[in-house]
Amino acid sequence: MKTDKNESETASAFSLQPSALSLLTGAFGFEPDASAAHFLVHIPAGSTLPVEISEHLSWDAERVQYSIHYGAEREDGQVRCRLARSKWNDIAEVVRAEFNARLKKSGRRPGKWKSGYNPVTRMLGKELTLLAWAIEDADPALTATAVANWQGLSPEERWWLYTMTAAATGHHSAGRNRGWRKAVRFALTENPVTHRLSDQPVVPEFFRLVSEQAEKGEVIPVRRPGYLLETPEREYGTEKQRNRE
Repeated sequence: MKTDKNESETASAFSLQPSALSLLTGAFGFEPDASAAHFLVHIPAGSTLPVEISEHLSWDAERVQYSIHYGAEREDGQVRCRLARSKWNDIAEVVRAEFNARLKKSGRRPGKWKSGYNPVTRMLGKELTLLAWAIEDADPALTATAVANWQGLSPEERWWLYTMTAAATGHHSAGRNRGWRKAVRFALTENPVTHRLSDQPVVPEFFRLVSEQAEKGEVIPVRRPGYLLETPEREYGTEKQRNRE
C-alpha cells in the first residue's frame, strides 16, 4: 500500500513533537484545563544557543513547536525575548527557586527547567520575561543588580510593568532596546529598589525613567495607578493582596 508523500511528511513531523505528558511534567504552574494562556521557555539542547520566551493564548500539545512565531502580526505565540544563553544561565536558578517557593505555598507541584519546551503559567511568565528584558542588553556585570531589584518588586508590580512594556515594545527584536524595554533595563539595573519601604511603589519612579529613556517621538501609552490591568491569579499574589480580599 502506497503512502501519500504529504501524509508521510506530516506524520514524521508530528513524531518529533514532545508528548503532552512530557511537556507538562515539570511545568511551572501551567494547567491547560484551568487556563490555556501560558508562556513557553524554549531551552535548546545546544549549550550556546539563545533561550526563547514566547507568550501564548491557546494550547495544543500536538503543535507546540509550530505555535511559536517571530512576527508581530499576532499576539498568540509571539516570541517576546531571545536571551543569550550565558545570561539565561545567570538567572535560571534564582527564578526557579522563587517560582517554586510560591507554587509550593499555593499547593502546586514545583517546576524544573529542562532542554526543550517549558510551559510556565501566564503570570509567572510575565515576571520572567520582565527580568529577561532587563538584562538582554545590559552589561553582564549588572545581572545580579537586576535580579536583586526584580526580587524587590511585588508580583503585582512585575505584572504591571510587563503589561505596559509588552503593549508598546513587546516584540523580541522590533522592541529591543527601545522605549519601555529600554526603561525597564535602566529601572532594574541602575536604580536600586531592594531597600525601599514595603508600601512604597516603584511605579511612579518608573514613569520618570520612561520619560527620560524613551526615544524621541515614540508614543508610549502611560497609565497612572491603579495599575492592575487584569485580574491576577490569586494563588500567585502577595500576602498583602490576599488580606485585602
